[in-house]
Order: sequence, then structure tokens, then C-alpha cells
Amino acid sequence: MAVPDSYIELAHRLADAARPVVRRYFRTPVGVDDKPDDSPVTIADREAEAVMRAILARDVPDHGIWGEEHGSERMDAAWAWVLDPIDGTRAFITGMPVFGTLIGLLHHGRPVLGIIDQPILGERWLGVSGRPTTLNGKPITTRTCDTLAKAYMYSTAPLMFPGDMRGPHRALADSVKLFRWGGDCYSYGLLACGLVDLVVEASLMLHDFCAVVPVIEGAGGRMTDWQGRPLGKESDGRVIAAGDAAVHAAALAMLAGGAAGKAAT
Repeated sequence: MAVPDSYIELAHRLADAARPVVRRYFRTPVGVDDKPDDSPVTIADREAEAVMRAILARDVPDHGIWGEEHGSERMDAAWAWVLDPIDGTRAFITGMPVFGTLIGLLHHGRPVLGIIDQPILGERWLGVSGRPTTLNGKPITTRTCDTLAKAYMYSTAPLMFPGDMRGPHRALADSVKLFRWGGDCYSYGLLACGLVDLVVEASLMLHDFCAVVPVIEGAGGRMTDWQGRPLGKESDGRVIAAGDAAVHAAALAMLAGGAAGKAAT
């Protein structure tokens, strides 16, 4: 089913409402609280999500909502919005403009629309199923990169890869031409623009990746879990985004065990 134009316009209004809230608190001495999982949260996170939820409650009261800060409701609805008011709160509280507001829309559990909004730099990626991804209204595409040996790769932080995930991730990072830590959701935007070839993460929640999937796919890339399966409500939080199908396949093989991945490069 095609995403209605009215839902695309609604997604933009959500981003427009969150942007001034986030900008107002950026590089100010905001208080930081620790959530039960030890991740930080600020008044900016809470207020930005609250203004978006108020719009959804008014305009689409029958839709579901999953929000990082204020919980979920009606997630069995056919259409459900997934909100991460500040993806990259650690970057936000330390003054680095590589965080973003993520606004996703699920249809029967699958991501079909996504916005990555960087309110400080004024950049907005929009991905919609069946349509080309845009950055500030202009179509963008990923780039061709057919081997891991040529690829540029990002992952946000080592703490995402505990236990038995650490080894396969390290092997993959060692196999690419350039690997960098950091970036949060901004790395995915750079991948959609053709500046990065691979983003590999783990320990994510639905609000961390839902909005990103349509952005990557609409730019010509691929985004799946570590087994190559489509991402959705039931995914385990291990994700891989690639601008090129060959690099995606090679990275999957590397994450699955190393030797097969090396041969695929």
C-alpha cells in the first residue's frame, strides 16, 4: 500500500514541531538524567517527543505511537508512528551536531516512511517506500562500492557490541578501507548521500532504526538485520546498512563467521 501524501505532510509537521524545541536547548546547561539502562535523557528529549505526540493525538488518534521517552500505545494498529526525539543524546549534551530527530511510520509492522532531521544544520532526509529518498527536497543516492576493501564504515560506539558480537564486528571493521566510531543517526544520512558505504550497529531499539530503513532503501541501499532479514517490530536490534548490494552481502558473511566474509571481499 502506498503511503498517503497526508502522512508524509504530517511527518514533516512533526519534524517542524520538534526542531525548535531541540534547538532551544542545544549547547545550554540542561540537566541530564540517567534512564534504567544508563542512557542519558534531557528535557529536550522529553519536550520534543511531547509536542510530536500531541500532534498525532489530534490528527491521527487511531494510529499507534512508539516513543522512546513516553512509551507506546495502540501498537497493534495498522499504522504506527515511531519517535526518537533525539537520537544521539550523548552527542547532543556534549555539543556535537551529529544527533537527529527520527520519525518513522510502520504499516503492519514494517517501516514505510522515515525522517532523519538534523535541527542545528538544517538537514532533513525523507524516505518513503516506493519513492526516491531526498535531502532537503533533492533526490540523493548511495554510491557503488563492490568490495569491503574499498568501503568506508561507521558504527556509533564500542558498547553496542558486547560479548560474542565484539569479535565479528572487529573483523568486519578491520576488513574495510576506513572505519570510524561515532555518528549516531547522522552516519545513515551520509550513507544515503553516497559518502559512506556501510553502517553496522547492534543493541538498537525500534525507535533507533525504524525511520532509517526507508531513507536507506529509497536512496538505493540495503538495510537488514545481521541475518539479512527485513527490519521491523520483532527485530533483535542488530542492523546493517549498505549503499551497495555486494558490500551488504560481504559484510553479512563477515558477521556470520569471518572466513566466508573474507572470501566474498
